Amino acid sequence: QGTMAEKILVTGGAGYIGSHCVVELVEAGYVPVVIDNFHNAIRGADTLPESLRRVQQIVRQPIIFQELDITDEAALQELFSKHRFSAVMHFAGLKAVGESVQKPLEYYRVNLTGTIRLLETMKAHGVRNIVFSSSATVYGDPKYLPLDENHPVGGCTNPYGKSKYFIEEMIRDLCKAERDWNAVLLRYFNPIGAHESGMIGEDPQGIPNNLMPYVAQVAVGRREFLSVFGNDYRTDDGTGVRDYIHVVDLAKGHIAALKKLKENCGCKIYNLGTGTGYSVLQMVRAMEKASGREIKYKITGRREGDVASCYANPALAERELGWKAAFGLDKMCKSIPPPRHAVCCRLLLFWLTPHRRSLPVAGEDLWRWQLQNPTGF
Repeated sequence: QGTMAEKILVTGGAGYIGSHCVVELVEAGYVPVVIDNFHNAIRGADTLPESLRRVQQIVRQPIIFQELDITDEAALQELFSKHRFSAVMHFAGLKAVGESVQKPLEYYRVNLTGTIRLLETMKAHGVRNIVFSSSATVYGDPKYLPLDENHPVGGCTNPYGKSKYFIEEMIRDLCKAERDWNAVLLRYFNPIGAHESGMIGEDPQGIPNNLMPYVAQVAVGRREFLSVFGNDYRTDDGTGVRDYIHVVDLAKGHIAALKKLKENCGCKIYNLGTGTGYSVLQMVRAMEKASGREIKYKITGRREGDVASCYANPALAERELGWKAAFGLDKMCKSIPPPRHAVCCRLLLFWLTPHRRSLPVAGEDLWRWQLQNPTGF
């Protein structure tokens, strides 16, 4: 190529969604520069996070990484002096709903202060393009379903959601005040699954806050049973309903968002989801099918900050970004090849039996990741 490949700063790029986006960035011809403070990432060899060491193996090229905390203004200034970024993908932040209810100040300090410092540094260095990792939690308790981008926001049920909402508002105000800024705010629904190689996936530190990693850990024997928080919601089986989106689909949505920035789009907001809601118990069954194992669960009380049902209307992203989720739970996929790492023959046979053809791909990818990495990274 005659032109230099664009450098994209990826904050929090060693995390679950960030690491999958780094793979897609490289495959789309960008040069990702990743910063992460290891709050939710495991250290690997040679100062790299383990997730990025594996990303390097997947994409077969080195990834530029620096250990850095986004609340550290001096370090950010130095980083921006060293590289010329064409855009920033901002994932860094604390992200557990339950924990945010217990530690609100920490969530506001890291998520808000960190983002303000990042935006100020971008401004100082003339970088005015950002893709922000927001969340469907900004919608609060849905007034109607499916949720579209015009649904009122801000009635958030927890500090995590509020921090995402406040950041959205800051970016919107910035784009209004300074017309040369472009931002795409991506409201994620519930990311699940893993890269098809089984080499990278969600590796929560401590007890998982999200349903599917917990379910996978029960399936692999790391945890005894799943606690289902509430079965008295107004849903078909009483358990909470969510829109589960495959993490690779989500990552591809970020590439589409980067391209949108090129149009000098101002501030745009898109839902990234599948448009279909599944209950906790439906997800448990899907995982039982993918793993061939029983998943024990117990019903416990509702969790503070949770809503009954939440799923997307993703039509706007399809119309304006040309993006659509390809892997639904309902989109059945072909039989998968044997995993790279040797697994005992019994499992190999199970892998290759015909009934596997009709399994949900997100469940398969999650299960492959969990099997190959029973204790995570």
